[in-house]
Amino acid sequence: MNPLQELYATVLARKDAHIEGSYTCYLFEKGLDKILKKCGEECAEVIIAAKNGENAETVLEISDLLYHLTVLMAQQGITLEEVEAELQKRSAKQGNLKTFHQVDKNT
Repeated sequence: MNPLQELYATVLARKDAHIEGSYTCYLFEKGLDKILKKCGEECAEVIIAAKNGENAETVLEISDLLYHLTVLMAQQGITLEEVEAELQKRSAKQGNLKTFHQVDKNT
């Protein structure tokens, strides 16, 4: 099992558990709004760390974001296999750069 699979399995095990002092259990108890808030906070922290050029800090923040996204996945019933399948589908695409329309600033 790779680290993401292990994380997902641990998060799933905590979803219906009521373990005293478990942060994962706390997030599930608080519900979707709390989980989404934490995902947003961690995303902002990734951006700040990356902007500051602190790779070690960026790795920590990316790990926090992946953890919170995993909790969101479990809360919403999204499996790791579904995400992996979508990533696999996307990796097969080529030439998928979206073209942006040009705005005529004279009109």
